[in-house]
Amino acid sequence: MRPLEITSLTKTFYTPTGPQTVVRDFNTKIQPGEIVALLGHSGCGKSTVLSIIAGLQDATAGGVVIDGREIDGPGLERAMVFQSPSLLPSLTALDNVLLAVDQAHPKNRRKQNRELAQKYLRLVGIEEYGSQRPAELSQGTQQRVAIARAFAMEPRFLLLDEPFGALDSITRCELQDLLVDLCAAKPRTVILVTHDVDEALLLSDRIILMTDGPEARVGREIDVALPRPRSRTAVMDTPAYFAMRNEILEFLESHSKQFQH
Repeated sequence: MRPLEITSLTKTFYTPTGPQTVVRDFNTKIQPGEIVALLGHSGCGKSTVLSIIAGLQDATAGGVVIDGREIDGPGLERAMVFQSPSLLPSLTALDNVLLAVDQAHPKNRRKQNRELAQKYLRLVGIEEYGSQRPAELSQGTQQRVAIARAFAMEPRFLLLDEPFGALDSITRCELQDLLVDLCAAKPRTVILVTHDVDEALLLSDRIILMTDGPEARVGREIDVALPRPRSRTAVMDTPAYFAMRNEILEFLESHSKQFQH
C-alpha cells in the first residue's frame, strides 16, 4: 500500500477583517501502519490539518492523496474520533457502534454486523453498557464507545483529534493504554492531534512539530525510537524518552517566544 501524502497543504479562512491563512505549505508522508502525532501550541492548525485529511474541510491549496487519488470528501477508509464523543443521544451504545458498522459493511448480514459491534464494545471493556444511552454513561465510557465505533469500521486510517483531552488524568491514562493495546493487536495507520508531549511519545512512531500560526507549517519531525510493545513505565524508564521530551519542549518554548515577539 502507498503512503498517505500531504502536499503543499494550505488553508485560508475568509473573515470580515480579511483572509487568514492558518496553515501554509504543510508537507509530509505517512507510511502504512505508522502512528503519527501532530503536536504544537493551541491554534497552530493541528485540527485543521486533521479535518482536511478526514475530508470534513477543503484545502485552499495543495491536498491529501490516498492511493494516488486526491481526496475530495469523507471516505469509509477513514474514521475519526473527536474530543467530544459525538454519540447520537437517542441510540444505545451498541446501536451507535452498529450504525457505523452498517455504513462500513453494507453487504454484511445484520447479525454479522451486530456481532462485530459487540466485539468492539467488548474490546474496549464496556460490553455490559451496550443497552444504555449516552446520557446514562460517564464521559470516559462515552469516549470508549466512540473509540469502539471508529475501530469497528475497520478503517485503514484512524484520525484522532485530542480524543482524551476532556477526560480526567486517570481515565486519560486508561484510554491511552487501551489505544496502545488495540493498535498492537491490529496495526493500522493512526494520525493523532495532541498538545500533550507525554501522550505523543507514548503513542506515536513519529512526531510532527508544528510552528505557531498564523501560516503554521511543519517545523521539525522526530522519530520516536522506542521499542514496541510499549508500556508507560518502560517508556519513562528509557533515557531516549527524556532526550526526545527535552527536544520537543525546547522547540515549543522557542517557537512560543518567537510568536510572542
